Amino acid sequence: MADPTDTAFVLKGRMLTLMVFELHNPNIVQLAMALKEHMAQAPNLFKNTPLVVDLSPLQDGFKVVDFPALVSLLDNHGLTVVGVIGGNEQQRTAAARARLALFPDSPGRAVSEPPKAAADKAEEAATAEEALPAPAASDLVIRLPVRAGQQVYARGGDLIVESSVNEGAEVVADGDIHIYGALRGRALAGARGRGDARIWCQSLEAELVSINGIYRTREDIEPALLGKPAVIEILNEKMIIRAFG
Repeated sequence: MADPTDTAFVLKGRMLTLMVFELHNPNIVQLAMALKEHMAQAPNLFKNTPLVVDLSPLQDGFKVVDFPALVSLLDNHGLTVVGVIGGNEQQRTAAARARLALFPDSPGRAVSEPPKAAADKAEEAATAEEALPAPAASDLVIRLPVRAGQQVYARGGDLIVESSVNEGAEVVADGDIHIYGALRGRALAGARGRGDARIWCQSLEAELVSINGIYRTREDIEPALLGKPAVIEILNEKMIIRAFG
């Protein structure tokens, strides 16, 4: 007989990393064609990835989103829709009927706020931002291995990992990324628009490397470079991977 004092479940608040799918065109046929072309570049990259659909680009219009069809389409590509952000009242109601979670609206967006009020607030925010000194960039040093399922983000600076980045882990930096062990997971440098960022690692075995939005998967890396010390950079809008040492 079960002990009535045993805990059946525990509810906890936890910050989780979710991919955001910004929807600009709800036409399912056109979406299917665009997704097929995009996913062909890395068919297993986003397998079993949870995501939130951002409806902000559609919320000022009257476009109807077929959420059951959208969920099914994304699921066919390994993307699991857990909810939506943004959108107008009708779109969010339709999402709720499809049993999707309704997340708070995207930062800086308001569903019912008049355009002029939003513009005034944006102008006030920009003025206030100019009056404040820019935050000092700070580097982040990680001394332990970054394990599968973990994400580390160095906001505003470089990321230094003194160990390895395991498969299934993700490291992100606004600046450079230095990995003194093996890079087996994902590394994304220059995350906020720095095209001169670089990635260094002692052993290149990455699932994906990205600098300023330009990326390459393991299948696209020259086999001779795998397992070797390497530096990754962008030259003339093209990703260059070369061995060093």
